[in-house]
Amino acid sequence: MLSVEEALARLLAQARRIADAEVVSTLAAHGRVLAQPVVSALDVPPMDNSQMDGYAVRCADVTAAPTTLRVTQRIAAGHPGQPLAPGSAARIFTGAPVPEGADAIVMQEASTAAGDRVTINEVPRPGAWIRRAGFDVRRGATILPAGRRLQPQDCGLAASIGVAQLPVVRRPRVAVFFTGDELVMPGEPLPPGRIYNSNRFVLRGLLERLGCEAIDLGIVPDDFERTRAAFVEAAGRADLIVTSGGVSVGEEDHVKPAVQAEGSLDLWQIAMKPGKPLAFGEVRGVPFIGLPGNPVSSFVTFLLFARPFILRLQGVAEAAPKALSLRADFDWPKPDRRREFLRVRLNDAGGLELFTNQNSAVLTSTSWADGLVDHPAGETISRGQTVRYLPFAELLG
Repeated sequence: MLSVEEALARLLAQARRIADAEVVSTLAAHGRVLAQPVVSALDVPPMDNSQMDGYAVRCADVTAAPTTLRVTQRIAAGHPGQPLAPGSAARIFTGAPVPEGADAIVMQEASTAAGDRVTINEVPRPGAWIRRAGFDVRRGATILPAGRRLQPQDCGLAASIGVAQLPVVRRPRVAVFFTGDELVMPGEPLPPGRIYNSNRFVLRGLLERLGCEAIDLGIVPDDFERTRAAFVEAAGRADLIVTSGGVSVGEEDHVKPAVQAEGSLDLWQIAMKPGKPLAFGEVRGVPFIGLPGNPVSSFVTFLLFARPFILRLQGVAEAAPKALSLRADFDWPKPDRRREFLRVRLNDAGGLELFTNQNSAVLTSTSWADGLVDHPAGETISRGQTVRYLPFAELLG
């Protein structure tokens, strides 16, 4: 069996970044991946400004405290003032431009105002409470690199340098379908021997969270010709094909022969639990990932393999989730020979609780949990032991 690292390395070696880019409004760019770096054409802030409500002064005029000065102007944010005359002060508010000649801000708490006069009660130091031009961003600096998946704060940073539109990688088109005569959609009667198709809802949601355009081809019956036709349609419309179920070697598992009829296929056995079987190949030149049919196995293998592949298609260089070292508030006395991904959640005491039923068919565990424990093969876990925790916050976006 392949290790998780070996399987992921083989998978990512076949990922080719989508070459197409488009320009979108910075307001609509959250979640998209930058196609080009963003370079600032200006300093941020563009001028020296006040960090506080108070008074702009010349330090040379306030060499001792208290000192009383005449207030000659009032400067609010967005309204440049006049040059500050010697022996005077300017009433100034947070974010307002510092007038020419002033070299310090005195907080209003350190002053006493009376009519058109202000008494400065402490000696200011040069530069006090002034944000200098370029304090945040310097002209010519690269503020966002190509390949970055944009967070809301990134869009705000781009807006702060006046960028109204951003070049982003085209959304990946991912065709997805679900094999099995046993599958029924919610809202339809449930005949004996059938189950509702939960994987369709999970995988569609995961694809959309990754910024994909999901091409949902629905449920494909256990029939070779119809499975082959679904692959042909998917290859004509998508950058990637993802399926769940039908990747075994039984008489009713038609994914393998259908892919081989139109392309090539590797069936991998991965030393992990849940999610041992994984298929990878290509159909008419379009990459294909075949996930297991069990709902937890499908969910976990998507997060560990399909997610980084899709991010790599978008040009994201670093797709590995950040793990945390946390305390296990449970025992796991029966180790498996495969690496395990246990469904857990963080408790109020800062430890991890284990969902009681870790069977790969129990989808409840994924809804209850807020992450996975990445547990080495052949090892037990004792209460209080430090384990490697992968939060869903890292894996779902």
